[in-house]
Amino acid sequence: MRVDFAPLDGITKAVFRQVWHRFFGGVDRYFIPFFSPTDQHILTERDRRELTSSMGLTLVPQVMTCRAADFLWAVEHLADLGFTEVNLNLGCPSGTVTAKGKGSGFLAHPDDLECFFDEVFSKTVLPVSVKTRLGYQEAEEFPQLLEIFNRYPIVCLTVHPRIRAEKYRGAIHMDQFTLAAEASRNPLCYNGDLQTVEDVQTLAARFPKLDAVMIGRGAIADPALPRKLRGGAAASREELQAFTAALYEGYQTFYGQAHPAAQRMKEVWFYLIHLFENSERLGGRLRRSRGPKAYELLEAEIFQTLALRDHAEGDLF
Repeated sequence: MRVDFAPLDGITKAVFRQVWHRFFGGVDRYFIPFFSPTDQHILTERDRRELTSSMGLTLVPQVMTCRAADFLWAVEHLADLGFTEVNLNLGCPSGTVTAKGKGSGFLAHPDDLECFFDEVFSKTVLPVSVKTRLGYQEAEEFPQLLEIFNRYPIVCLTVHPRIRAEKYRGAIHMDQFTLAAEASRNPLCYNGDLQTVEDVQTLAARFPKLDAVMIGRGAIADPALPRKLRGGAAASREELQAFTAALYEGYQTFYGQAHPAAQRMKEVWFYLIHLFENSERLGGRLRRSRGPKAYELLEAEIFQTLALRDHAEGDLF
């Protein structure tokens, strides 16, 4: 079964992908956090830099738009850059995104979505995959959406079994994912709440025909999780120290200064802290810390004083 690394905006960008892959690996593909085409069809320097970095890895760029013309422009540009697949984001639950009818906001307009697919799949020069939620307001929207998805040659349908309002919390609607597993005419990938090897093994046993899983937060909280799925070893303390040191150095090189690098590291540690026992106090201090020196001292204290777990535990959201 294929393992994909989910796109997490602000974290799984080029520096993180490069360092994480060097130390851990275990995934088959890395999804690049989405970019939204501009009305002028100009690729921003930031987006260009992100798309042209980490080219030694197997990458899938993600595009977020509700306009077929914009998506097709992005597809052509990405094809010129050498990509072999483009992913449409129908999952982002952010209010600023959905208010524009993008991300999971597009799911509230199934007729418009079908028109979008009609144009895209009649003109696209690259295979198109889709990452979606079950619906906008209620999970019962999914059967209609699945009927729409089934009409098009989606190269892979990744389903996060929640609706927009639930964001990343609350119970998974596994009944609707079961419908997808039984009725999807396209290859299917599961995304959501996979934190341990047991989580993935249980899912694979329940859905033996599943094509892939997509893991994001779980692979940041336990960087060795995809490796362990391949039969590899858990992360050691020394390995994690070397990883965070290399990541911090990479961020400093990228930003040219320590302050934004420390802030990025705190975002990574929001998840990674769950791999340590009794981490609530130091985790809270780390989140509230300001400046590189405070960050560096607290990270050192975490590694010196806290026991390492076999797998991440707790609420990653």
